[in-house]
Amino acid sequence: MCTENGVNETDLSLKLLIVLSRAYRVIMDHVTEDMRGYGLNPTEFAVLELLYHKGDQPIQHIGKKVLLASGSITYVVDKLEDKKLLERKPCPEDRRVTYAVITEAGRELMQTIFPTHRKAIQEILGGLDSKEKETIIPLLKKLGYYAKDVT
Repeated sequence: MCTENGVNETDLSLKLLIVLSRAYRVIMDHVTEDMRGYGLNPTEFAVLELLYHKGDQPIQHIGKKVLLASGSITYVVDKLEDKKLLERKPCPEDRRVTYAVITEAGRELMQTIFPTHRKAIQEILGGLDSKEKETIIPLLKKLGYYAKDVT
């Protein structure tokens, strides 16, 4: 099937995938470089950022929130605990649940680095103006929700 412009729909989908993949890779390379500048890998940063902004989290739920396999969460939590940036706390109501809790050192680190990280993200994504960002966000959400339901 062809689009209004006479372009094959399949070819257009393939082109979109390539453009999205390349843009994502370049953007994430820059974001990762920024995070590494703080002595954290992207996963460690994501977990710390989650705890910093959302508060204590059951370790079992962190993986879904930062898009990480459950087996990797223990490793990341261990590394952050070794760095004294978070600690584990048992849930008083359910012994099967353990919370990840940001430490004071972790909070101070995030208070120091997060404003700079926000500015870096703004700069990295500065290729689009506000109106373009407002346009692309719902389109990418729509695409993601649709793709999630494809079987």
